[in-house]
Amino acid sequence: MKTYIGNPSASYAIGVDIGGTKINAGLVSARGEVIHFVSVTTLAGEADTIDRILLAIGKIMEVIPSSQPELSLRGIGVGSAGQIEWETGTVRSASELIPGYAGTPLKSILQAHYGLPVIVDNDVNVLALTEKYVGAGQGVEHFLCLALGTGVGGALVVEGRLVHGAWGGGGELGHMSVDFGGIPCVCGGVGCLEQYASGTSIAKRMREKLATLGLGEEMVDSREVFARWQLGDPVATELMNETLAALSAAIASLIHMFNPSLIVIGGGVSEAGERLFVELRQEVSRRIMPAMWEGVRIVPAYQGNSSGMIGAALQLWE
Repeated sequence: MKTYIGNPSASYAIGVDIGGTKINAGLVSARGEVIHFVSVTTLAGEADTIDRILLAIGKIMEVIPSSQPELSLRGIGVGSAGQIEWETGTVRSASELIPGYAGTPLKSILQAHYGLPVIVDNDVNVLALTEKYVGAGQGVEHFLCLALGTGVGGALVVEGRLVHGAWGGGGELGHMSVDFGGIPCVCGGVGCLEQYASGTSIAKRMREKLATLGLGEEMVDSREVFARWQLGDPVATELMNETLAALSAAIASLIHMFNPSLIVIGGGVSEAGERLFVELRQEVSRRIMPAMWEGVRIVPAYQGNSSGMIGAALQLWE
């Protein structure tokens, strides 16, 4: 394999998006264009995660010499599931979706292996960079992102820069409480937004409501809930009203705290359709000071399987 030396003036970087199901890697330009792309299964719990990451990066490295022999690289950017100690690039905490992943010194491992500059951050933080460079956040100095998927992740951009906090845990928006007497959360809190607005919680709460009515359906998932909601199903409507109330309460609080001009919402829940955004905007407007609400946009995130990988690479130009 060709050895690369990081070139700070290079127009390309490698981006890596690490999730519990798959790892995407690609060669990405400074403008967010994907030149080459590969995806490998994570095989969490079956294979060593580092080996799978190296496999994905290696596949990109193999393609570069034959297609662009004179190409130089700025470095490697990684967006990863879990909480990341940003300066050291170490996984501080991770769920059991990737067993044994917590404590992995990703940055030092990849730098030693490839001899290139490496930046590692949380997966939602890098999605915010995708928005900043190629999505709705272009030219926006103050915005926040919410990723409503298996859990709820968040990212804050203030004066054009990501907010990392003391060590990298800034933007854990899914664990702000929207109900102090609400559902206990795996984080140890109570009434966290994640317990009401994640795809996992929507499906779980729907099954619980149906079971209470004697209509237990074990296979109901969030997409089924959204479909029933669109058709006017009363149980799904009740559940989605609860979800919208929790999500709008969180967003109103965040707007009062950070005064953003843009809220970007991604993840599987955002695919519920335009009705979700219409009703969410209406509900937020009822919960917020008019002056704070003026000019704020709530929009869907940049779509595409490459969005995390693109943002990961774009860290090299931050």
